[in-house]
Amino acid sequence: MADNHRMFVIRERFFSIGDDFDVLDEHGTKVYHVDGKVFSVRGKVVIEDPAGNEVASVHRQLVALRPTYEIQVGGEKAAEVRKKLFTPFRDKFTIDVPGPDDLEMKGDLLDHEYVIEQGGAEVASVSKRWLTVRDTYAVKVIPGVDPLLIIGSVLALDLALDREADKKGPGKND
Repeated sequence: MADNHRMFVIRERFFSIGDDFDVLDEHGTKVYHVDGKVFSVRGKVVIEDPAGNEVASVHRQLVALRPTYEIQVGGEKAAEVRKKLFTPFRDKFTIDVPGPDDLEMKGDLLDHEYVIEQGGAEVASVSKRWLTVRDTYAVKVIPGVDPLLIIGSVLALDLALDREADKKGPGKND
């Protein structure tokens, strides 16, 4: 059976470094560019297409009670990514999209081994095991699901986890 998922490769911990990086497909072709430098200045991560046009962004909402990040795709609000409260043992994040079809990230979020589900069905998965390149992880997205929504959600999760690690102090993020 052919696997027709789209796969994207993302670099780990780029926010800590404040770097830009390219999101690659499974063939090593650049599909998006992420501007991480803007985050430290404007609290926003910009995702650009290969021509340098902004196609999506992720920014932290400062007034929220728990870590909340808004994703915009094509200038329109696509989702809010929020940490679920009171989830024992493992963190869960909700990807709140307009309408009833919210998504949920669950699994080992810190180690980039988790799935994204919609209505109990897996629509994307994240893993470091598929790759041999150090400090990277892969995101597989099923056909029919907007990869920018998924990539934006994964970056929002990285921002939230990075921020949490900063609160705990140095040495906890290694």
